[in-house]
Amino acid sequence: MTAQQQPAEAQRITVIGAGVIGLSTAHELARAGHRVTVISDQEPWQTVSAVAAAIWFPYHSENSPAADLLLARSLARFEELASIPETGVDLRSGLNVDHLPGADRSWTRIVAKTIEAPKAELPEGAHAGVYARLPIIPMTTYLSWLRTEVEALGVVFIHATVKELTELNGSADLAVIAGGLRGGQLLGDDESVYPIRGQVVRLANTKKLTDWLCDDDYPGGVSYIIPRREDIIVGGTDTVNDWNRDVEPETAAAILRRATELVPELEGLEVLEHKVGLRPARDAIRLERVAGHRIPVIAAYGHGGAGVTLSWGTAQRVVELVGESH
Repeated sequence: MTAQQQPAEAQRITVIGAGVIGLSTAHELARAGHRVTVISDQEPWQTVSAVAAAIWFPYHSENSPAADLLLARSLARFEELASIPETGVDLRSGLNVDHLPGADRSWTRIVAKTIEAPKAELPEGAHAGVYARLPIIPMTTYLSWLRTEVEALGVVFIHATVKELTELNGSADLAVIAGGLRGGQLLGDDESVYPIRGQVVRLANTKKLTDWLCDDDYPGGVSYIIPRREDIIVGGTDTVNDWNRDVEPETAAAILRRATELVPELEGLEVLEHKVGLRPARDAIRLERVAGHRIPVIAAYGHGGAGVTLSWGTAQRVVELVGESH
């Protein structure tokens, strides 16, 4: 640890949650010189983060200058990680489709060299589209790498369920709530978090497809095709306040039908797995210090479908908030 990395006062910090937000936050806090413990009742690969496609894209997240900063910081980090093969992160080109005029394209301010798609290259009925080169993050590989990196920084992991923040009294100088859907419940002052159910299908990428395609308003439902090194994630659903964690066969069939209409090369590829995850959504990300507890608390939840996309920016902002708490 260099003198520049050592904070003015190293603290004992407990991060609640071992998804991508929790692990990224633990990484940055430990790298800043704090003594970090992660408490979670799920392993990283059991969290909703593991269900993500995942592509850097602000899906179901707020549009604000504060969020733009988180996006830019995360994009920069993922672009760096793409040079490390063990992370699994790749930069890949693809097409984001707009069906309606005036679609939100604020994300293109952050991404270099986006290109307007010619009308002839758009799916039938599409209004416009943008080509971009974005990070693709295979979550099983990535979360395993990130967990190893975090442990190498000296972070301690405890498998447990925290029911009340008072359980941390005496063992932590500060707590970070990265508990996804349970974030507001733990703090006891926020009932605004709700699930957005996502169901995906994982296909074998035996045809070595590389280009991704996202169409949020495709007739019949949201559709995205995200090729990775060995597989392809095909989605999806975005049903609000749906707590069903079971795979719905009819939904899976509809997802594959829409995807194959958009990318005929998917026809006949082996189905490897079906997955369901509940995205922890909120009208705005909660990323702030929270008063009224015996130890200082920082909230870091409500990222919707953009937890991976916002993860490193969120982690860096938490480190800043820790510094501001002194």
